Amino acid sequence: MSRTSRVAGAVLAVAALTGGLAACGGDSLENAGGSGAGGAGGGKKGTLVVGAAAFTESKVLAELYAQILADAGYDTSVTTVKNRELYEPALEKGEIDVVPEYAATIAEFLNAKANGPKAPEEKPVASGDAAATTEALKKLAEPRGLKVLAYGEAVDQNAFAVTKEFAAKNKLTTLSDLGTAKLKVKIAAGDECAVRPFCAPGLKKTYGIEVAGIDPKGVGTPQAKQAVKDGVDQLVLTTTTDATIESFGLVFLTDDKKLQNADNVLPVLNAKDAGAPEIAAALDKITKVLSTADLAELNRKVDAERAKPEDVAKAYLESKGLLGK
Repeated sequence: MSRTSRVAGAVLAVAALTGGLAACGGDSLENAGGSGAGGAGGGKKGTLVVGAAAFTESKVLAELYAQILADAGYDTSVTTVKNRELYEPALEKGEIDVVPEYAATIAEFLNAKANGPKAPEEKPVASGDAAATTEALKKLAEPRGLKVLAYGEAVDQNAFAVTKEFAAKNKLTTLSDLGTAKLKVKIAAGDECAVRPFCAPGLKKTYGIEVAGIDPKGVGTPQAKQAVKDGVDQLVLTTTTDATIESFGLVFLTDDKKLQNADNVLPVLNAKDAGAPEIAAALDKITKVLSTADLAELNRKVDAERAKPEDVAKAYLESKGLLGK
C-alpha cells in the first residue's frame, strides 16, 4: 500500500538510527553539496544520499531525485530506511541529504516532535491548503536544519471512488454531489474509518454523506475495490495514486471541499549539506512536471509489471527530456 504514516500524530520513535544506513548502502556525508565541494565526487560536485521509505512510491521518487541529481553532476546513492521515525533524524544529522516527502504528513510529524504527540489533533498545522501547509512545514523544519523545497501538482492522499455506473446513474463527480444526493453508502475501508476525521465522520460533517456502515476490507485493497465493483459496498477508500481503480470500473469523486490534508509531494533536504541552489534547481525540474496520474502510473509499473524503481524512474525522466541537459 502507500506510505506508513498517512495518519498524522503517529508515535515518534526515540531510538537513534545506528548502522542501518551503512547496511543499506548509504554513506555519511562530509561537506557535500552545500558548498559544491566533492569528497568522493571524482571531480564532480559532491556526494548525496537520497533517502527512501520502505514502500514503492517512496522508492520511485527517491530514484527520480537521485538520477536527476546525478545528471546535474553529483554522485548519488539511494538508501531505503524503514520509516519516517528513522529517516527524519538521519536527515537532520546529515546522514541522509534529501528525501521525497508529503507536505501535510511531514508537517504534522514535525508538529508532534516539536509540540508533543497530541499536537496534530489539538493544534494541527496541516490543512487542505497546500501553500499554507507548506509554509507551516517550513517554520517547523528550518529550526531543525531542514530545507523544504516547492511542492508540485503530484499529491498522494486519501481518495474515495465509486463505480462508473453508480456515478452516472446518480450524476456524481464530487463528494458534494454524493452528499446532495442523500444516498446511504457503505464504505469499503479499514475499520478505523468509523472514527477517523478524514473518513466517515469527515464525510458526514463536511459533505453530509450518510454512511450506512464500514466494510473492513482495508484501504485500497483489491478486496475493497472488488466489493464496490460487485455492489456489496458503494464507496471505497483508497489513495489518489491508486493506478488500479479503472481496472475495477471505478472512478474517483473529487474532494471539492478539501476534506483531506494537502499531501503534495515535495523534497526535504539537509540545509547544510544539500542547500546548494543547484540541488534545488535540479529537483524542481521533477516537481514541475510530475503529476498525480504520472505517480500512479509509475507505481503501477513497479507493483503490477514488476519493473525496478530505478528503471521506471529513468524511463520517466527520459520521456520528459530531463536527463542529459
